[in-house]
Amino acid sequence: MGIVSFFKEAGQKLFGPKEADGPGDAADKQARVTSANEKAGKAIEAYIASQKLDAAGLKVEFDGTTSTVTVSGQAEDMATKERIVLCCGNVRGVHAVNDLMTVAQSTQASRFYTVVSGDTLSGIAKGQYGKANAYMKIFEANKPMLSDPDKIYPGQLLRIPA
Repeated sequence: MGIVSFFKEAGQKLFGPKEADGPGDAADKQARVTSANEKAGKAIEAYIASQKLDAAGLKVEFDGTTSTVTVSGQAEDMATKERIVLCCGNVRGVHAVNDLMTVAQSTQASRFYTVVSGDTLSGIAKGQYGKANAYMKIFEANKPMLSDPDKIYPGQLLRIPA
């Protein structure tokens, strides 16, 4: 999939205040940056686990200077891979995800859709499939990140299965 862009100011809030700021010499500041990046990577991994998603050898790294997550590992299928990438990117403070994941069983990739203000799943379904009542297909494709069809937000990236 490569690099996937996200809206940095939208998504789950997993990170606390910037720990890298503050007094100290260059070595102190670098140590704080490294620690903050590691904590952010672990927070994203915990979020992925909380969504009951898994991949063999899953590794998540965060680079705060570029607001980029790099994710690697082998997912069982394309749907799981795409959900993991969305978990990484639909996090406040993340601008891009460098997707280095592979899949054990290759299937057709989904399209992606960025939610804009005023969108509903039925409106998105009508635009993508020609039928508003196909919204459940989109909802199911984005579970467990979506817990309710009415809880989407501007900037959120959604999977649109074929």
